[in-house]
Amino acid sequence: MKDFEYKAIDEEGLETLNDLSKANLFNKWMYETIQPYCSQNNVLEIGSGVGNISEFFIENKHTIFLSDIRENYKKILLEKFSHDKNIIDFQIIDLVDENFEATYAHLLGKFETVFALNVIEHIKDDNLAILNCKKLLKEKGKLVILVPAYQFLYNRFDEELYHFRRYKKKGMVHLFKNNDIKIINSFYFNALGILGWYVSGKIFRNKTLPSSQVSFYNKIIPLAKLIDFLSFNKIGLSVVVVGEK
Repeated sequence: MKDFEYKAIDEEGLETLNDLSKANLFNKWMYETIQPYCSQNNVLEIGSGVGNISEFFIENKHTIFLSDIRENYKKILLEKFSHDKNIIDFQIIDLVDENFEATYAHLLGKFETVFALNVIEHIKDDNLAILNCKKLLKEKGKLVILVPAYQFLYNRFDEELYHFRRYKKKGMVHLFKNNDIKIINSFYFNALGILGWYVSGKIFRNKTLPSSQVSFYNKIIPLAKLIDFLSFNKIGLSVVVVGEK
């Protein structure tokens, strides 16, 4: 496991999120993948970033609470969405705050759904992160986690984005069970993405995803969705686990 020093401004992460903001078909696909497990009301997004997924929840009239660990992302979210009536609030949330229960006492047991997409891999103590997500849920509330899959794919992209690790489905399921969260579903997502991630990050060792690659991939999302369907979500660039408190 690598060690990283926390950066208040994550330049590589921001560049990646801005590039992905243009990948509307990919972002919609990700939203559609997790939406069936999400409530219509009292949803909390951990790690909202620049709002690439948030906007689909807002468009589809979910009442949602947006959060991130960085102030610059909170500012971006406020500029984008502050006038939307479906937003409950915006807040900084640190899943491994040493005084988590005191700091976020007003949020404990509040949400019907908590989801975090590409967040947990940034946290060294991922078990504590999952435990604290659980604390934010109501009884019978759903936790939806998406993380990058397969450690053998770990490359320069992961290093630049400060990923501590990548996961197998079994490992993420274990984290849920270790915190007494009932497994509802678990599956891989985006099998076709493995090829681009490996070639661009492992072979060419690019520092960030090339915007041209993101744009091209966005155009072939129908093919990517078909491959996932035909492979029964048994392989993918990401792994999704859904659980119930």
